[in-house]
Amino acid sequence: MTANLESNVLDKVNSWLNGGYDIETKQYIQKLIDDANETELTDAFYKDLEFGTGGLRGLIGIGSNRMNRYTVGAATQGLANYLNKAFSGEEIKVAIAYDSRIKSDEFAGIIADIFSANGITVYLFEALRPTPELSFAIRHLNCKSGVVVTASHNPKEYNGYKAYWDDGSQVVAPHDKNVIAEVNKITSIEQIKFEGDATKIISIGAEVDQKYLEHILSLSISKEAIARQKDLKIVFTPLHGTGITLVPELLSKMGFESVTVIEEQAEAAGNGQFPTVVYPNPEETEAMSMAMTKAKEIDADLVLGTDPDADRVGIGAKNHHGEIQLLNGNQTASVLIYYLLNAWKDAGKLTGSQFVCKTIVTTDLIDKMAAAYDVKCYNTLTGFKYIAQVIREKEGVEQFIGGGEESYGYLIGDAVRDKDAIASCGMIAELTAYAKDSGLSLFDMLMEIYKQFGFYYEGLISLTKKGKAGADEIQQMMADFRTSPPKTLAGSPVTRMDDYKALTSTDFTTGVTSTIPSGEMGIESSNVLQFFTEDGTKFTCRPSGTEPKIKFYVGVRAELLKNEDFDVVYAGLKEKVASIGQELNLK
Repeated sequence: MTANLESNVLDKVNSWLNGGYDIETKQYIQKLIDDANETELTDAFYKDLEFGTGGLRGLIGIGSNRMNRYTVGAATQGLANYLNKAFSGEEIKVAIAYDSRIKSDEFAGIIADIFSANGITVYLFEALRPTPELSFAIRHLNCKSGVVVTASHNPKEYNGYKAYWDDGSQVVAPHDKNVIAEVNKITSIEQIKFEGDATKIISIGAEVDQKYLEHILSLSISKEAIARQKDLKIVFTPLHGTGITLVPELLSKMGFESVTVIEEQAEAAGNGQFPTVVYPNPEETEAMSMAMTKAKEIDADLVLGTDPDADRVGIGAKNHHGEIQLLNGNQTASVLIYYLLNAWKDAGKLTGSQFVCKTIVTTDLIDKMAAAYDVKCYNTLTGFKYIAQVIREKEGVEQFIGGGEESYGYLIGDAVRDKDAIASCGMIAELTAYAKDSGLSLFDMLMEIYKQFGFYYEGLISLTKKGKAGADEIQQMMADFRTSPPKTLAGSPVTRMDDYKALTSTDFTTGVTSTIPSGEMGIESSNVLQFFTEDGTKFTCRPSGTEPKIKFYVGVRAELLKNEDFDVVYAGLKEKVASIGQELNLK
């Protein structure tokens, strides 16, 4: 019945059938065997879930490549074992949070039980909370580690597990590999301590909420502008997620008095089905459609939408035609960093030792703006944990202003060490009030940036390739780009290729290959390729670490001389991005 299964898959299937797993799990596996469902058996067992850029993430279900009590249990036991080794002789405390997804609360309970059974004190949030609050809680409660149960903006069939270290950032090298090594030492589920110690599990909630909100309120720069623009019309949607727990309260505490919540999407503690959206992702126009409709209805100034674990935020603002338009992640990051740079300059706080941080696939407009303000801009690999790594390494030497990535994640200040949609919602509302106080819209501010620094536009082409066959196809695509790099992009010669897997940079004009120093901030070997052209176009290929996707980032630029030219220049840049996708047959 399983004659066509690869040997490694068959071995894992048999180990689950013959191991100490529960009867429902074994019955499900046996049914797949009886039905000769080799595709599902292969996808469920061909590998173990691995820590990617966002931690452990996968489809909820049975198998070594699925999110279930056993894979969650093995990850937690491995992390607990590593914590007990790394902090031997010290008191070890961890914090746990979870979002609104299917089984999130159940997984959080399992994680708490396993940690406590290993002698570790657990601070477990009493109900669902945003991911950035978990990062804050780790530092606030002096924890050594933390876990949040979430699959961020993935479809409802997914859940995940993000592991954090004592600085509140997601686990990075060498700890990530050391945790995996400990997980790999677990050869049977009998090694997982599922029986918890209730005396070591402490419920947390309102007190941490208030400390977290106090921190965010301390970041406010333009309180006077908010007071004058307190009637700024804001529409907020939490997309059935954890943003509902804190965003409305934060905006109220900041002084905004006209906030409309999309009530149909405000139910967060439901069944994890996300009934009003296809994908609970503020990057998707469809997900933001209810908020956009309401914004048009009430003539709102700003739309805010957070993903289920509230670490990402999408925004909409009135454009130069008076219509609400969604901004992409690069545009939002640019406006946010511009506002912060100006505010720090006006306050006389720029001394030459400040920095901002972003990922290598995020707009180069931020690099250009930072340079104009004599502020360093560090570029890291994709994944906010690398931005947090830079903050940690520069702590006490240089001062972090803010940072972000194109995938709608931003951070202001360093008390949180992950992307923070709660604080970002507050700061975006504030900068919109600041702009309006000066007779501008947020969109007007964006156009001023383009006129001053250049009109940068970035497009994303994301291809989904599911299962083992899809994973193989993605690897082949990367191999093909390495061995046969494009000669031109949109007619402009490709002059350089940076290979972050080999940590090499090849100059095609001279034929010289040099090394990308592995010691640079946030840079380690990673399966990423970047191509640069003569006219300033940047093209990046990167398999996702958390989803069955390969992503292609295309960055182009042009000059914007006056606001009236915006539509024509914008259309030309979008057409150029599309042409590159067609030229490379990205489908």
